[in-house]
Amino acid sequence: MNCHNYLKRLLGIPALLLFTVSHLPAQTPKLPTQWTHRAASTTLPFPEYPRPQFQRKEWLNLNGKWDYMGGKNTPSALAPAKPANFAGHQTILVPYCPESFLSGIGKDQEINMWYRRDFVIPATWNKKRVIINFDAVDHQATVFINGNKAGTHAGGYDAFHLEITKYLKPGTNNIVVAAHDPNDGKAPSGKNGPRGDYTFSSGIWQSVWLEPIGSSFIESMSIVPDVDGQKLMISVKADQGTVTATALDGKKVVSKTAGAVKTKLYLPVKQPKLWSPDDPFLYDLKIELRDKNGKITDEVNSYFGMRDVRLGKVNGVVRPLLNGKFEMQIGLLDQGYWPDGILTPPNDEALKSDLEFTKNAGFNLIRKHMKTESKRFYYWADKMGLMVWQDMPAIWYQNEDTLKHRSEFRRELKAVMDDLHNSPSIIAWVPFNENWGAFDIAAITAWVKQYDPTRLVNGNSGFNNNPGYQKALGDPANGDFVDTHIYIGPIGASKPDARRAASLGEFGGVGLFTRGHMWPVENNAYGYEPTSAALTDRYVFLMQQVEQLMLYKGLSVAVYTQTTDVEHEINGLLTYDRKLEKIDIKKIREINQAIIESGRSLNKPKSN
Repeated sequence: MNCHNYLKRLLGIPALLLFTVSHLPAQTPKLPTQWTHRAASTTLPFPEYPRPQFQRKEWLNLNGKWDYMGGKNTPSALAPAKPANFAGHQTILVPYCPESFLSGIGKDQEINMWYRRDFVIPATWNKKRVIINFDAVDHQATVFINGNKAGTHAGGYDAFHLEITKYLKPGTNNIVVAAHDPNDGKAPSGKNGPRGDYTFSSGIWQSVWLEPIGSSFIESMSIVPDVDGQKLMISVKADQGTVTATALDGKKVVSKTAGAVKTKLYLPVKQPKLWSPDDPFLYDLKIELRDKNGKITDEVNSYFGMRDVRLGKVNGVVRPLLNGKFEMQIGLLDQGYWPDGILTPPNDEALKSDLEFTKNAGFNLIRKHMKTESKRFYYWADKMGLMVWQDMPAIWYQNEDTLKHRSEFRRELKAVMDDLHNSPSIIAWVPFNENWGAFDIAAITAWVKQYDPTRLVNGNSGFNNNPGYQKALGDPANGDFVDTHIYIGPIGASKPDARRAASLGEFGGVGLFTRGHMWPVENNAYGYEPTSAALTDRYVFLMQQVEQLMLYKGLSVAVYTQTTDVEHEINGLLTYDRKLEKIDIKKIREINQAIIESGRSLNKPKSN
């Protein structure tokens, strides 16, 4: 969303000045959701296994209460050599960021953050190696175990793990995490940065957990479905050993194969059951790592979906194809912000509820805008049958120290793609949005396409928009989509060219005031309706126009803004607290499904 330019036109003053508001005390949520107080009172947030597509049987959840230090007088957390002294610390509820109500801290932007807690290794892990997993820490993290530096990581949107075995001792152990997040726009930050519209967030914002491993362990794996070849490619990264992979349909073994680590293995999947929004079938996958004596040293349970995504011509028009057929993509822009947790939902039930609403409203696509989510988000999308466009969070000051900052963007882009690669719901990557922090667009679009040829790439979604502080780079002229953003639209949407499909990456943005359910700032939207009935009618009318563009102008994707209100923006189909549906969901579902079905009729050859 090109929020800054819109607000400047609307009110004539800088948007950043409009929405800089001080936080209320942590004990007073600005806008509670139905899950807020339950989440704030729990001793173990997110008890579910955090990584469903790469799951081990044994694990220890480290979410919960940690000692915490932050604020202006806190020692620097940037690459520290040793842990800080925790005199005068507070208590924080991990994994909620310190700026959020749910964390128990509720402070403005933190730069230097220190976390500390004790833990005891389960007795059943005796003589096993141990790794610690972080699903996301923003931005530079340094981890100490019993005072020893165990490792570092840079990047706020990709997961990482460290082996900590040699630093452990019998009985009680201690972990300290130093997190440094300048939030200066010189690393990928999306809306969570100096030119973003919303509350900043910092530090640990996703789950933390421990796992035991054997003498060798599976560091990561890559799985790629080949529908035409009726097989699944698997590549397992480990230091040594032999891999055994088993595909299952329920309890029935579909196929089994074995081979060396770091090589491509192929599992036959004859007459595969295909993954689609209407039938999101998932096969189970079991991966075992064995040493030279045949002993299992690590075991991971996973799943996969057999689906194919590519471009093709339908009656002479270039369109995206799912499993060989055109499926009109009707989606919501989903920013994933929460009034109580900011970037982190209050719990898994809340996270799931947004996707359930999207599915029940008849959409088949989510554009995950300017952030990544926990692995459980993609798990639910995989399970429910929601296609996902995954944005790369924008960098903002890409032209200052280009060698450093542009390299950081490229490095984290690759890390995000690696981290989320196996999810069948992700069908497209979006490296840039509306020229925000854009550089080398055509080259990066081409690299993304080369690095992951199994998905579509939208190099610069909304290339017709541009922030006023930089020169527009515009249409990269490559990738898979010609993509414009039209507010309110949809008239004026892109048309396909000889090599690319047409996408309306954002449109709509029609607001509705909902007294008692809005963030306590001046609220706004691109346009307004006075009642829920009027908003519903407006949506139906806009989608009728979308259908005309699909049938007669070659449009293949339409992403409406947006799933929920977000802080000052009141153009969601749900209120920010998720307590009210602002539209008649039955009518929304009817028009969405009617257009998707209408699009399927285009797969039939035209009669002469």
